[in-house]
Amino acid sequence: MKRLRAVLATGNAGKAAELSRLLGRDVEARAIEVDEDADTYAGNALRKAHAALAAADGRIGLGDDSGLEVDALGGEPGLRSARWAGPTDADRNTALLARLDGASDRSAAFVCALAAVLPDGREIIVEERVSGVIAEAPRGDGGFGYDPLFVPLGDSRTVAQLTPDEKDVVSHRGRASRALAAALTEAGVT
Repeated sequence: MKRLRAVLATGNAGKAAELSRLLGRDVEARAIEVDEDADTYAGNALRKAHAALAAADGRIGLGDDSGLEVDALGGEPGLRSARWAGPTDADRNTALLARLDGASDRSAAFVCALAAVLPDGREIIVEERVSGVIAEAPRGDGGFGYDPLFVPLGDSRTVAQLTPDEKDVVSHRGRASRALAAALTEAGVT
């Protein structure tokens, strides 16, 4: 069976490597500038997928948009998770902990939308979420973004403390990737 080849609109090589592993396919990262001004994760993911398709040379265009929604912060950082409170993961994690200082409600959810635009123009969009809580301090050195702070429901470890295989099972991107792989198969894409 020929493997799906795709281009992902991202400057984050780690995200492309993670999607390659999760989809079991070759996914190439391309730093493509896309205005992320849609009002939903799915809308931003679809914009990225269309931009990736334009650079994909007959391959599938992929787009991803994900974020962390914290209940005590009214859903922030949400759609702006990657640009919220500073340029680095450490800046954003420090700001999140400061905003939650003394908060009794630390519930949160990771959300991931993945979009694929096929060379024939068909669009596939999936979205998944994982509920959890924000830890009192960063723990673990795996993953990226808010992973050192997010504890999935049913676990006592942060996502950054999970093995890659464990993370793939419970993460928002892992769930969305499985849903996208199933949708691509249903669409006849191998």
